[in-house]
Amino acid sequence: MDWMHETSAGHELRPANDMAPPTALTIAGSDSGGSAGMHADLRAFFACGVHGMTAVTAVTVQNTLGVTGLVEIPPETVAAQIDAVASDIGVDAVKTGVLASAATIEAVLGVCDAHGIGREGRTPFVVDPVAASRTGEPLLRPDALDALRQEAFPRATLVTPNLDEVRLLTGVDARTRADLLDAAKAIHDFGPQWVLIKSGHLPDDPECVDLLFDGSEAVPLPGPRYSTAHTHGAGDVFASAITAALAKGAAMPDAVRAGKRFVTRSVRHAYPLGAGVGPVSPFWRISPRSY
Repeated sequence: MDWMHETSAGHELRPANDMAPPTALTIAGSDSGGSAGMHADLRAFFACGVHGMTAVTAVTVQNTLGVTGLVEIPPETVAAQIDAVASDIGVDAVKTGVLASAATIEAVLGVCDAHGIGREGRTPFVVDPVAASRTGEPLLRPDALDALRQEAFPRATLVTPNLDEVRLLTGVDARTRADLLDAAKAIHDFGPQWVLIKSGHLPDDPECVDLLFDGSEAVPLPGPRYSTAHTHGAGDVFASAITAALAKGAAMPDAVRAGKRFVTRSVRHAYPLGAGVGPVSPFWRISPRSY
């Protein structure tokens, strides 16, 4: 009975701790295989002690072998989901995943502006510019790239591209650690407050050194590179763990370091699933031997 209280009438029960945790919203697509997208975001939010909420932008048909279908949610429905949770529950931090089209991006930014979400508002806004699946299937309409660059990035507190997304968005082809700063500067030129270049796709590097950049100072974030094929959802989990730390009130450098530690452990505990690439695992935060 230590987890609940009994009222004086002796009939009603309520939780012993009725303090609400911080909240985070993911604006992203689904993954029917449960490894990436909003499913990875929600797992990371939970493991980081944050109440997760969703605004679904697209429904994908996918498994460990790849994406075979995608259906976009109407932009007005995406915006309505954001408005519903922001106006009632409130959000302490927001991240994006697949935004699919320019129309969806415009709808998302309009409702985020109305609720003070973004670098000019009170709520941190993390833009993870997911453009393609890990096997190369496009997840954005061509018109969405310009909308990301010209509309979403200037509003972002943090933008978190991987090297393939940097190449697609800027033309910068980063192949060594020395190229990461050029990549960060190219993304920062579009106007976000901070840029995090995720270097997991960097070839022939024994470490995984990501780079945080605020327009003047570059902070390298070294970490081990584990030999595993099971990395599905790693970028989502990294951005989500950062978002969770921001929701708790962490300053950006501290939030990114916390996210780096979290995703590093998640990759270490990745597990096989299906016939293809398995997911990284936030389960280590609950119990490293829970599966």
